[in-house]
Amino acid sequence: MKPMTMRERLLAVVQQRPHDRVPFVQYDGMVPNAELWALVGRGNMGLLRWVGTSRTEAPNCRFDRVDIQEGGLKGARTTLHTPEGDLVQEKFFTPVFGEGAAGAPRKQFVTDLKDHRVFQAYLRDVRVVPDPEGLAKAMRELGDDGIPHVAVGRTPWQALWVEWMQEDDLCYHAADAPEVVEETMALMGRVLREQMKCAAATDAPYVDFGDNITAPMIGPERFRRYCMPFYREMADLLGGRPVYVHMDGDLKPLWAAIGESAVRGLDSMSPPPDNDTSVADALRLWPEMRVGINFPSSVHLRPAEEIYVAAREILEEGGRSGRLQIQISENMPPGAWRKSYPAIVKAIEDAGKA
Repeated sequence: MKPMTMRERLLAVVQQRPHDRVPFVQYDGMVPNAELWALVGRGNMGLLRWVGTSRTEAPNCRFDRVDIQEGGLKGARTTLHTPEGDLVQEKFFTPVFGEGAAGAPRKQFVTDLKDHRVFQAYLRDVRVVPDPEGLAKAMRELGDDGIPHVAVGRTPWQALWVEWMQEDDLCYHAADAPEVVEETMALMGRVLREQMKCAAATDAPYVDFGDNITAPMIGPERFRRYCMPFYREMADLLGGRPVYVHMDGDLKPLWAAIGESAVRGLDSMSPPPDNDTSVADALRLWPEMRVGINFPSSVHLRPAEEIYVAAREILEEGGRSGRLQIQISENMPPGAWRKSYPAIVKAIEDAGKA
């Protein structure tokens, strides 16, 4: 087969067409592009760029941020001002990854049941405005090197514990005052549905929910109740284009539910040794699923020879399926890419010759 560009390979996986080899990509910005391509060659690794197709406006609310520092760690205190009062978040950033990576919240916005009233005032004020220019810009800038990773917001339960609340507070609130949490999630769902309509109105090849699904935090019942309806609605809006979901945790308890869902693409699935679902499992369980795996973060710490072997094992499980792509889509050990990226590229090249 004639050699393809990385963009062509990625689209071929999405659209289930033949392609010359398994794509290897990173989320844009994880390693500077010039350094990346100087090491492995521009045609050997591509880019996925997170892109939204809308923006939110809340005319009667605002966020104020103040930089903070404690114990040598830099962070931020963010205050959300609403007509019903204020909410405050404090988080600190991992020194290695800086502010581009998720920080560790010391205090989240919603901590008490009474905070829901304030948060709901913000949600009622939010308006979703179509903003497709970011997608057009990404397509121009990426060219043959990659594709836009078009995304909408997280589904409400996932958004609550990832962005707005600590996990234990969410569980206590859901147990003590389920009607309050349900009202909050209904308002969040209204915003998400507007974002979904904006994404579907573009020519995006797929749409991704950045949900960070991990079975211990949501379980099959809540996954079916709180996530699957949005996935199905998005699938209906896309009219045949696949719905992707960022599922980067342990998935085994959700296997049956994932199979029942409208999801047709896994983004950042993390196989063993880091998590519990292998490439072979995913391909066997879900025959229509595109499987975008995060190359296991712990394996980056091994010697190059062992990294190569691990990559070959992954390719042996799924390299001939036409549904696999290897991603760097979770944080790596600092600097490990200089050793691991060439080993993964060599494994892909050798597998293509086999």
